[in-house]
Amino acid sequence: MGGPEPAGVEMGQPPGPPSAPAPVGTTAESGLIPGLLARIPWPRWALVAIAVAAAILTASCLLCIVCCCCRRARRRKPRDEEAVGLGSVRGATTTHLVQPEVDDVESGPGGAQQWGRLQLSLEYDFGSQEIRVGLKQAVDLRARGPGGTADPYARISLSTQAGHTHETKVHRGTLCPMFDETCCFRVPLAELPRTTLWVQVLDFKRLSGHEPLGELHLPLGTVDLQHLLELWCQLGPPGTAEAEQTGELCFSLQYVPGSGRLTVVVLEARGLSLELAEPYVKVQLMLNRRKWKTRRTSARKGTAAPYFNEAFTFLVPFSQIQSVDLVLAIWARGSRLRAEPVGKVALGTRASGQPLQHWADVLAHPRRAIAQWHRLRPTQEVDQALGLQLRRRLPLPGS
Repeated sequence: MGGPEPAGVEMGQPPGPPSAPAPVGTTAESGLIPGLLARIPWPRWALVAIAVAAAILTASCLLCIVCCCCRRARRRKPRDEEAVGLGSVRGATTTHLVQPEVDDVESGPGGAQQWGRLQLSLEYDFGSQEIRVGLKQAVDLRARGPGGTADPYARISLSTQAGHTHETKVHRGTLCPMFDETCCFRVPLAELPRTTLWVQVLDFKRLSGHEPLGELHLPLGTVDLQHLLELWCQLGPPGTAEAEQTGELCFSLQYVPGSGRLTVVVLEARGLSLELAEPYVKVQLMLNRRKWKTRRTSARKGTAAPYFNEAFTFLVPFSQIQSVDLVLAIWARGSRLRAEPVGKVALGTRASGQPLQHWADVLAHPRRAIAQWHRLRPTQEVDQALGLQLRRRLPLPGS
């Protein structure tokens, strides 16, 4: 009755059935991975999802690495091995049948297309013996600056009237400007066969020399002027020599509408003749085509590029600014030993070309000083445009 209990059985617990022996060769319960999985308190489907995401991320990283290596290998490959020369191809293809590069066209002879084209109209009035030159537009101009664009304008003149020129407005930031301007020149019928129309397209630079973009030389004796002509012409390369001119003048303008102060600062001149002595600048203000106020700078001796840097202030009410003409003229003593005007620049609402553009910029930006170089024009041309009458001077004794 009171015999000993079997070993391995605790007090108060009934003896269980004997455990079956584990199969030989299985590690389902004793392996490392099952032990780790058994310790993670996550469901089995979450573990499978994490494993699939890790596999996809690993495969994506490996694919990116392979693509980067392929790209680097292509870049390191020399271009000489990729390019195919015409000499290595054995066949009927020859080099003159292949379209040349752009650089080859520009550097080759006869490459007039690189300078652009110009559309203009010509009409000759046999009654008044005047020729009307209509400048329509220019296309495919070549920018000479680093920006890839230009501020073009055109200058029109005749070979028989070098002092009479017409300048168009400046068109900002374009290589295909639309000019749509017309100018007239009086040419006798007898001089028409030996007259050449000269059109020069330039890139506007406010404080430096204007860069030429192309030129057109059209002999009027080679065209039929019996009717109105409209034609496209190729621009040629810009020349180094310009038409006959008397120099250039640089000055700045500033206008304050509130106080009506118009400030003119005469800076410097260049390109004057060495034969001129003691040049100076006369600043003249005209109101309603009548002389109103006049100032002048001091004279400079022994130089063809005098530096003045003198300022003059005029009181012009805002109600009269549209009726004012500003005329700057360089005077100097020449061979006649008396001071004579070398050339003039007229600004105002009746001006044209660069002077009109400068005047418009000053009025559009009040209280701001704007400086610019201007080409001097012949005195008679400016006086005729402003309607001034020439004064008759008595000849000096011995002249």
